[in-house]
Amino acid sequence: MIVPTIHLNGTSGTELLEQVTDAGQAIYEAVKVLQKAFPHARDYYVQPDYPAEFEQARKEWEARREHLMVVYRELEDLAGKISNEIDSREFQKK
Repeated sequence: MIVPTIHLNGTSGTELLEQVTDAGQAIYEAVKVLQKAFPHARDYYVQPDYPAEFEQARKEWEARREHLMVVYRELEDLAGKISNEIDSREFQKK
């Protein structure tokens, strides 16, 4: 993971952290909304290959959720690295 460098001519560490945190929060909210779209068997039982189609729909839903969670974890990791850099700079000032 490439982490931005905090320096005087760039975006402040606080702003970088806020941007990443906001993006992570948006992904978290998307996961919550996605949960409402979890497949229900009642929407698939009339299909010719039920329950296999329902099971496939469930797997596809889980894959979508996992994609979002991968991005969420990456943003969480990036926020931690930025936060550590901010802390390190503050410590060096003292």
